[in-house]
Amino acid sequence: MIEARHLRVLRAVAATGSFSAAGRELGCTQPAVSQQMKALEASVGTPLLVRSGREMRLTQAGEALVRHAAGILAGLTAAEEEVAAIAGLRAGRVRLVSFPSGSSTLVPAALAALRAAHPGTRVSLEEAEPPQSVDKLRAGDCDIALAFRYEGAAVSDEWDDLVVRPLLRDPLIALVPERHPLARSADGSVAIGALAGESWIAGCPRCRGQLVEVCEAAGFTPRIDFATDDYPAVAGLVGAGLGVAVLPQLAVESVRPRGVRMLTLEPSVRREVVALTLPDLAQVPAVAATLEQLTAAAAR
Repeated sequence: MIEARHLRVLRAVAATGSFSAAGRELGCTQPAVSQQMKALEASVGTPLLVRSGREMRLTQAGEALVRHAAGILAGLTAAEEEVAAIAGLRAGRVRLVSFPSGSSTLVPAALAALRAAHPGTRVSLEEAEPPQSVDKLRAGDCDIALAFRYEGAAVSDEWDDLVVRPLLRDPLIALVPERHPLARSADGSVAIGALAGESWIAGCPRCRGQLVEVCEAAGFTPRIDFATDDYPAVAGLVGAGLGVAVLPQLAVESVRPRGVRMLTLEPSVRREVVALTLPDLAQVPAVAATLEQLTAAAAR
């Protein structure tokens, strides 16, 4: 196997014409140069240098190797500089996948802070709901996935192979039309059972499934008249008086609905919002820095 250090010595010998001059240029002894040239010739299986008078002359094989050595060493130098830049957060790329309400609330503040601290780090953003976002992470299609699961969910080991960075507990909020009788609740809360006879507008598939579970635990099955993944559409339908809805607080904050009264849901139901990455990726400086900024954004 050809080693880069041997190539550097070979180039020095070719440029200076002797082992001793190459040693002076490289800061090592003449025997050390001779030893490295013998090791290189053993690696390639053919002589690379012959003595001509008081100078060392390249063989045809030596000339070929020196000709390629320049590009090889230049490539190694460029690679070393790029790796050093990435390790020092002067460069780097992070592929982030987030669910929509996370994209509009947590992600902007986190990425703005990351850019201010490390302007050389580039982040790309794609939207996907879990479990699709988690599948993308495991498939190598992203470096960090923002995901969520509801407290008390039956699957408790679904992320055991991943690094889990907890971000926040996101409560569900009930949305009713502002002229609805329940909108005048004195304490700003509503029991889920009080909405049993209402028309419902449901959100994303995972949230929809959670809604049905919560309602059934309260003794009724919700009559879902409208279902949409678009949170502004959910709020718009509620505001138009077409039904009630339950949305995560992050989703409500991203919408700022009109004609809607927001009520605390009783009993409280929350989802756990996390940032996920693979164990090896967690050691990459740009990924680690992005996780830190997502954590700080969630705290704010």
